[in-house]
Amino acid sequence: MRILRAKDYDDMSRKAANIIAAQVQLKPDCVLGLATGSTPIGTYKNLVAAYEAGDLDFSEVKSYNLDEYRGLPGDHDQSYRYFMNVNLFDHVNIDKANTHVPDGLMEDYEAACAEYDAAVAAAGHQDLQLLGIGNNGHIGFNEPCDSFIKGTHCVDLTESTIQANSRLFDSIDDVPRQAYTMGIGTIMGAKMILVIANGDAKAQAVHDMCYGPVVPSCPASILQLHPNVVVVADEAALALCPAE
Repeated sequence: MRILRAKDYDDMSRKAANIIAAQVQLKPDCVLGLATGSTPIGTYKNLVAAYEAGDLDFSEVKSYNLDEYRGLPGDHDQSYRYFMNVNLFDHVNIDKANTHVPDGLMEDYEAACAEYDAAVAAAGHQDLQLLGIGNNGHIGFNEPCDSFIKGTHCVDLTESTIQANSRLFDSIDDVPRQAYTMGIGTIMGAKMILVIANGDAKAQAVHDMCYGPVVPSCPASILQLHPNVVVVADEAALALCPAE
């Protein structure tokens, strides 16, 4: 696991975007695993700027998103499909037919989740998987629990995650209580994993991810077992990590 220190959020975003841009430039038909939430917004802005400058071509890229709220249609302004359209897909030349987000309205969700994993595998798995990390160590919506769940699945969100996401909804009562998420096995199938984190609220989770025991109570700790992980985090998020 390689740790890159950033000065602040903007520096973290630039560094992360540069890594993703290099992947796209080196392999124009690459498969990107993408994340949502507030942390990657700056990264996506930098990628859009690079595209607008003529430095990036997304026309052959395929993408698979980590997760989606259960019960939200793709055109809901808090769905992750909507988030990806607004923050990246609508502003670059990616073919939206090549962009994939779990369907929040799927009825037979077990079959649909299995199909999502099969699609990722058929695409050759992610060349690069972008991750944020939750305050409680979750990645995607893989919440702290008693075991690492391998495949894409439906998960009950913890109260801390519901509280963290409530700022994006009119009322906490509007926050979905379940989500579909790539499982740990699907994430670990990526050839490279890029984790981004900022702010002191993430400091304990980042420390536990990098230096704590590998336990399902901190889902991100499993990344210690992946051969190619890069963590880009600002000074606040790395406050509990030893200087290297």
